[in-house]
Amino acid sequence: MLDLEVVPERSLGNEQWEFALGMPLAQAVAILQKHCRIIKNVQVLYSEQSPLSHDLILNLTQDGIKLLFDAFNQRLKVIEVYDLTKVKLKYCGVHFNSQAIAPTIEQIDQSFGATHPGVYNSAEQLFHLNFRGLSFSFQLDSWTEAPKYEPNFAHGLASLQIPHGATVKRMYIYSGNSLQDTKAPVMPLSCFLGNVYAESVDVLRDGTGPSGLRLRLLAAGCGPGLLADAKMRVFERSVYFGDSCQDVLSMLGSPHKVFYKSEDKMKIHSPSPHKQVPSKCNDYFFNYFTLGVDILFDANTHKVKKFVLHTNYPGHYNFNIYHRCEFKIPLTIKRENTDGQTETCTTYSKWDNIQELLGHPVEKPVVLHRSSSPNNTNPFGSTFCFGLQRMIFEVMQNNHIASVTLYGPPRPGAHLRTAELP
Repeated sequence: MLDLEVVPERSLGNEQWEFALGMPLAQAVAILQKHCRIIKNVQVLYSEQSPLSHDLILNLTQDGIKLLFDAFNQRLKVIEVYDLTKVKLKYCGVHFNSQAIAPTIEQIDQSFGATHPGVYNSAEQLFHLNFRGLSFSFQLDSWTEAPKYEPNFAHGLASLQIPHGATVKRMYIYSGNSLQDTKAPVMPLSCFLGNVYAESVDVLRDGTGPSGLRLRLLAAGCGPGLLADAKMRVFERSVYFGDSCQDVLSMLGSPHKVFYKSEDKMKIHSPSPHKQVPSKCNDYFFNYFTLGVDILFDANTHKVKKFVLHTNYPGHYNFNIYHRCEFKIPLTIKRENTDGQTETCTTYSKWDNIQELLGHPVEKPVVLHRSSSPNNTNPFGSTFCFGLQRMIFEVMQNNHIASVTLYGPPRPGAHLRTAELP
């Protein structure tokens, strides 16, 4: 049985690990994978057809804990303990829930002190006792007790007194004063772990198509007094088609991984006559997982030839490999009797809306089947790749965009970067 420390408005954890509000989904999954012998039977719950309308949930069924992640930013929003018989809980080092200690209203009052009166919810038959960043829901002993605690005051206030002996049915940890209005907080400094994260990624365009990326990056402060004075740093960096490997390293730092391409599955769709000629050396990707970006370099020139932006929707083959890339892509819309108009495609745009903006259907898609080996099937099904303005949009079966691949001709000259240096 897990023995966990409750920190209101912050976290639930022990000396080995901690689920902190604002933590990215990938870090929570990494904790579960590392401690898989202790934390077993984890479910991932999401809406397949409308993944943005419901929170993404990690359900620890053996331990009675749910981790609710915001559907948009994919950071931890609420920690719910829904079965207190499966876990030990303590506050400031003192247990208030264990096999020997029942989490009654008297025990909660002794451990956490005074707070506002409890509020009765007649639909759920539960009392809610709220502290800042922490709520307890109490189960009534019998249905016959319910009418006594119905709201009956002139101003609609609920009962001021929770019945003695009532035990906690659920506990919630969240940010702010209200569970209903809570939002996932910004990522705490303890979750950076030396990584750089992208707050936003803007696709830069020239007259013919995409020319590069402008990234707004977040990092934990570094220098003397790190533990006492650590602060978040925000800075912008730009990378372009035709940039050298060294340019990208100086702008974004070392990638998490370098991947060498062994084959190009889209080569068959190329019009060039030499498409079947095998290459003597392999192009290679820089994988920046926390930015949600891949950068492809030409094997001969070592210059950027492709960018890949990942949206990290649940139900996609690559889910949880990358953090969500919050991109904005300007699209040129040509309409009759008007000059070219610009509309913006974002991480949350749906493909049918983009086609409506264009005013015409895009060419038939290429169907993409992903699998880890020829004998394995992909449980999430195929995706569809549409070409548009030197970009390829990979679209899932629920109409959301899984990834965007940007192509561009390499620029002949190196960019002058002195203005970007701090």
